[in-house]
Amino acid sequence: MSPLLLVTLCVSALYGWVAWRLQRTPSAVSVRVLLPLALLAHGALIYQSMLGQGDIRLGFGNSLSTILWLTALVYWLASQGAPLARLQSWVSGLAALAVLVMAFLTDTHAIPNSQALALRTHLVVSFLAYGLLAVAALHAVLMTMLEKQLHRGALMQDSAPPLLTLEAMLFKTIGLGFALLTLAVFSGVFFSEELFGTPLQFSHKIVFAILSWLVFGGLLVGRHFRGWRGRTALYWTITGFTLLLLAYLGTQFVVEVLLGR
Repeated sequence: MSPLLLVTLCVSALYGWVAWRLQRTPSAVSVRVLLPLALLAHGALIYQSMLGQGDIRLGFGNSLSTILWLTALVYWLASQGAPLARLQSWVSGLAALAVLVMAFLTDTHAIPNSQALALRTHLVVSFLAYGLLAVAALHAVLMTMLEKQLHRGALMQDSAPPLLTLEAMLFKTIGLGFALLTLAVFSGVFFSEELFGTPLQFSHKIVFAILSWLVFGGLLVGRHFRGWRGRTALYWTITGFTLLLLAYLGTQFVVEVLLGR
């Protein structure tokens, strides 16, 4: 077993242990220490995979791992004041799976013109948008579950904040994620030749990204003018993120994993 694979498996196991402990004793000191350690080690693995050869190299494995690492990092930073153990455990569990995917799906391809600062900035903004909107989607799923518990007369677990507080957090996350997604989509559409060296081509990636942008934009407009909330907001959030997944990871999964190109 190579040292890199051994480290990768150890990081995945660490995430898994953190997820399990968060379900049992969410306030444990060990969790608060080991989760940042897992995030740091995961980030180092991503850096080695994407930038270790000098240029930027992307593939399905390290792209998925980067998005879920950013999701875990953003949620950990944002939830310091009001941690939600259940959602944090989900995020840690998904990050553990992403590390495993990264360990076994190692194929990558170099991004042309990857030394250009504009392209690097575009990629960073795109991944940050993915991470924030992934947090929003998971947040929406958690809110749906808590709402169903309330309708059944069950008590909220994990000392979760009220649904209105969660809803405010959800829209703050969506607003910031939408701003970054706007930068990513419009820079990719209007400056395609400068960023990628080729004129714009309306591929599945571009179409799904624009559809996702329209859904999140429509949700924010509906929230502002019509006061959308509750299940309407949750369904729009999950739909928008599903389209965003299809925009890049979906097509990349089909091309690289299923078709082997």
